[in-house]
Amino acid sequence: MALPGGSSPSNAWTTEVVDTVDAVVTTVRDKAVVPLTTVARALVYGVVAGLMAQVVLLLLGIAAVRALDVYAFDRQPGQQGHIWAVDLAVGGIFTLIGLLLWTKRRPKGTP
Repeated sequence: MALPGGSSPSNAWTTEVVDTVDAVVTTVRDKAVVPLTTVARALVYGVVAGLMAQVVLLLLGIAAVRALDVYAFDRQPGQQGHIWAVDLAVGGIFTLIGLLLWTKRRPKGTP
């Protein structure tokens, strides 16, 4: 027995099965794979951004020490300079930042 349009009942059944499988695969992909891909991208971009921030902070620290050595303590070419004073100044700045952050901390268990 032929259906209108020249398709047989077995052809209609296979088309329905293929459409159902396609719908299930699409649903699984939308609910599982797409969120996992988004999380993976966020993790990768976060790690890359964190590493870049660390490199930038390191280079800024080096630039600050160099600028203080050359400009703030007036080191002349060929002279030793006052690198101890630069180390003391930068260490003091980092110590003050650390003390400030230490006072802002919260005890464990406090939201």
